[in-house]
Amino acid sequence: IPMMWLFLTTFHLICGTLSGSGFMDLENKMNPEVWMNASEIIMYNGYPSEEYEVVTEDGYILTVNRIPYGRRHTRSTGPRPVVYLQHALFADNTYWLENFANGSLGFLLADAGYDVWMGNSRGNTWSRRHRTLSVNEEKFWAFSFDEMAKYDLTGIIDFIVNKTGQEKLYFIGHSLGTTIGFVAFSTIPELAQRIKMNFALGPVISFKYPMSIFSSFFLLPQSTIKAIFGTKGFLLEDKNTKIFVTKVCNHKILWIICSEFMSLWAGFNKKNMNMSRMDVYMSHAPTGSSVQNILHLKQLYRADEFRAYDWGSEAENMQRYNQSQPPVYDLTALKVPTAVWAGGRDILVTPQDVARILPQIGNLCYFQMLPDWNHFDFVWGLDAPQRLYHKIIALMKDYL
Repeated sequence: IPMMWLFLTTFHLICGTLSGSGFMDLENKMNPEVWMNASEIIMYNGYPSEEYEVVTEDGYILTVNRIPYGRRHTRSTGPRPVVYLQHALFADNTYWLENFANGSLGFLLADAGYDVWMGNSRGNTWSRRHRTLSVNEEKFWAFSFDEMAKYDLTGIIDFIVNKTGQEKLYFIGHSLGTTIGFVAFSTIPELAQRIKMNFALGPVISFKYPMSIFSSFFLLPQSTIKAIFGTKGFLLEDKNTKIFVTKVCNHKILWIICSEFMSLWAGFNKKNMNMSRMDVYMSHAPTGSSVQNILHLKQLYRADEFRAYDWGSEAENMQRYNQSQPPVYDLTALKVPTAVWAGGRDILVTPQDVARILPQIGNLCYFQMLPDWNHFDFVWGLDAPQRLYHKIIALMKDYL
């Protein structure tokens, strides 16, 4: 924890000094996609874009985006197989569109003939509304990835099925996106039946052996985390801070600070990232989540079991789960065909954690360890199209 705060403090001191000296006024030209939402990025790259609002059973209003077909296709060629993409923690659905079109999974899938849908989890910038609750109420923020699986994913997939008329689709998740999928598909059989194949990139199920210095944050007591961050939103989007950080990350000299920060967070593999796109990456993160979601991850940290959220008392757990302890998520019950990829240099989801979960996955059909990849290479890696995306598309054709 001291190392983390030392790094962040040094970062702010350097940037503050440079900003005060006028050095930061030497601003480089930004990429056009900076600050664009998913719909704008899709249209900027010449693809058709559709945007919808999905209301969950418990009243959250989620923004969902769609690329119905690629640039080489037209509407008249008939229905396409559907694929749904679920982003990671502190991200949004632009996550799948932030490289150039020939290197972004969302665009490559559309060009390969798929009907591409991308959701936003409750609490992020684009899904921060509710039918009856205000974001200023604690009750609005009383959720973790449990609710994202039970309500968000279920509601979005129901919407997609009704909209497209297709009963089954493919699911791709990265990081916490995989967690949402594993929870949903192992506990909701009727939802699992709608999934042709589950693609898990950098799966967060076991969180026992992370080596990122920022994971030491979870050593803080729950009471301390609540005292510092409150009980509502966590790392919500701050436009002023994002503007500053994006300028730093786009600077010809200062971008190295952002690069080092990301390496400390996710692992080292700088040669595989397009540094000219750093401003795009930084302008779309963090988008926020709930403190409760962070506390649920804290409960997974160094734990032996993958459990639902512990509400802190036997009485409340009994009320929620009809048992005194939160239930264990049984991945051996998973019937959805599942493919998993992991990074050998991923210090957030380490190879040791991945090795713990593989024997538990009930219908594991494919696994690959990419020895030189970190946690971000699954979405931003320059070689991701050749080493990952093309294999995903090949497996989709095998599991029609």
